Amino acid sequence: MKGLYARIAIACIGIASGVLIISTITFILETHYHLSLYQHQSQDMNMTSTPAFDTHFEQALVQSVLWTAIFGIVLAIVISLFVAKRITAPLIQMRSVAERMAKGELTSRTEVHGKDELADLGHSLNYLAEQLLLQEQLRKTMTADVAHELRTPLATLKSHMEAIIEGVWEPTPKRLESCFEEIERLRFLVGDLEQLTEVESPNFKLNFKEENINSVVHHHIGASQAAFKKKGVELLFQDQGNVHAHIDRLRFGQIMANLLSNALKFTPKGGNVTVAVTEQGQMVCISVTDTGVGIDAKELAFVFERFYRADKSRDRKSGGSGIGLTIVKKLVEAHGGTIEIGSQKDKGTTVEFHLPKSQ
Repeated sequence: MKGLYARIAIACIGIASGVLIISTITFILETHYHLSLYQHQSQDMNMTSTPAFDTHFEQALVQSVLWTAIFGIVLAIVISLFVAKRITAPLIQMRSVAERMAKGELTSRTEVHGKDELADLGHSLNYLAEQLLLQEQLRKTMTADVAHELRTPLATLKSHMEAIIEGVWEPTPKRLESCFEEIERLRFLVGDLEQLTEVESPNFKLNFKEENINSVVHHHIGASQAAFKKKGVELLFQDQGNVHAHIDRLRFGQIMANLLSNALKFTPKGGNVTVAVTEQGQMVCISVTDTGVGIDAKELAFVFERFYRADKSRDRKSGGSGIGLTIVKKLVEAHGGTIEIGSQKDKGTTVEFHLPKSQ
């Protein structure tokens, strides 16, 4: 900021000094001109005039103007330096805060005074610091969550392999199947993480096309029927006729697959899951309602967060990775829609999302 401070100070000093110098020269020339004119007129009119007086008067007047100009220039320099310092001081502080942020001190904040453009810049810098701190916290949280999710299956695999290698266990099909299940959980977790990374990428884009929502939903219900029948859960579909909207068919399929999988996972045998499609003005509403175990009201605000499980006692086999609903929320928002969830413990859960008909 030293260069900026010098440029502002020099500019202010140059402008003020230039104005004073030009004014001084103009005043001296005009004074000399009028005094000369007065002397000529006095001689022409035979008026008595004292040359010594005229000369001393002109010198006194010129000296007074010069001293005034010098004092004005000094004052302009002092004021310019003060103004330049006041202007650059917030910028210097912001630079210092930015440098500390670059070194990892994300709690650094700049002091903001007034309501001018510099104050707006200070607010923007503080907002940037808050967002960076939030992202850093999310990164640390996600790293810890991923490590936690990977630790259990890896520890299980390690113990199984050690027992087999040391001859404590026989490598029976059942024990090998247990190892295979742990590997599958790891594979699904990595797949979910890849999906989440993809939808959170700045370059993530959807391929919108007009689709018959009822047809798309019916297709995914048909693809899931076998899994529902195997568990003994009835899957129902309610529609309002043909409802069209601009969606990305592939990403919409991910939304439905996650919601149907969750509903099946937490609905006991003999229960049912109902999918409904309705029109609400310029929005299309799709809901998935189950008669499963439900979620406590205090837990509902957190179900869309990464790795969150409403029931901490559920393992990864019954409770999933905890990323599915996070992906669903990101995909719904990418479509320009909204999603909400309602549930009652031991009575069931309803997940409802709204998508605009046009993009």
